[in-house]
Amino acid sequence: MKTDNHHVLERLANSQIYKDYELAFSEATGLPLTLSPADDWHLAHTGRRHENPFCALLAKQSKACAACMQTQNELTSTAQEQSRTVTCFAGLLETAVPLRVGEQLIGYLRTGEVLSQEPTAKGFTKVKGLLEKMGINMESDKLREAFFQSRVFSPKRYESVLQLLHIFAQHLSMVVNQVVFQSENAEPLNITKAREFINANHTEDLSLTAVAQAVHMSTFYFCKQFKQATGLSFTEYLSRVRIEKAKEQLLKPNARVSEVAYEVGFQSLTHFNRVFKKLNGESPTTYRTHLPMAIAA
Repeated sequence: MKTDNHHVLERLANSQIYKDYELAFSEATGLPLTLSPADDWHLAHTGRRHENPFCALLAKQSKACAACMQTQNELTSTAQEQSRTVTCFAGLLETAVPLRVGEQLIGYLRTGEVLSQEPTAKGFTKVKGLLEKMGINMESDKLREAFFQSRVFSPKRYESVLQLLHIFAQHLSMVVNQVVFQSENAEPLNITKAREFINANHTEDLSLTAVAQAVHMSTFYFCKQFKQATGLSFTEYLSRVRIEKAKEQLLKPNARVSEVAYEVGFQSLTHFNRVFKKLNGESPTTYRTHLPMAIAA
């Protein structure tokens, strides 16, 4: 069963902003880029644009695949708070940049399958020997050709590539709510109307039943359809709408946090602070201090 984070990540992966960046990144660097869930158990770049041909060969071998999975598990288990780069048994670098929304880790931007120095005959012999110890015997010429096709990045150049991913991860975390709020063309008309109704009435003490009735659906069916379309429960979606509205209100220097909380529909300042921090990683007061410029009330 997919978690809410999986649904949010799917919408991000299918968003135009991610598709444009993924294409630009891969074409500019020649490296694969994958947006993967935090609990993904698949090899990150299999079948992706610019997948390393050497890695593609190994992915077809179950024993080698297991060794690659071990590297992936090491990577994601240590990249919870900040980016992490590890080196696999073949000397290839693999990096995960955490994508966080507030206090939640929802996934990783993954890249890699790159060498930090030019491949050598000695290096290939070592890798081939390790594969043989794993019980993997592959056609030497084909394996050698693929290994020597591996992309090579100096540490300085690779660090610049990772800086691009850090910037993009920060951008994605900022626009995730906007992506979630965007309706899809295939979305049922009643769900689109429900979004519009929520947006227009978010300041009220809005209930699931009231929204379902407004779009002429049973509560049970609406709940199921809404979660399927948005990836979020009604309560979670409503909270995100209110928090986005609150962020707009916090631009006004004279608006008190408590006033903002009630204006956008929260019935409790404590609840508002808790939800705001969960979705943004900091309190409303702290968030306001980071704003580059406030507008007049």
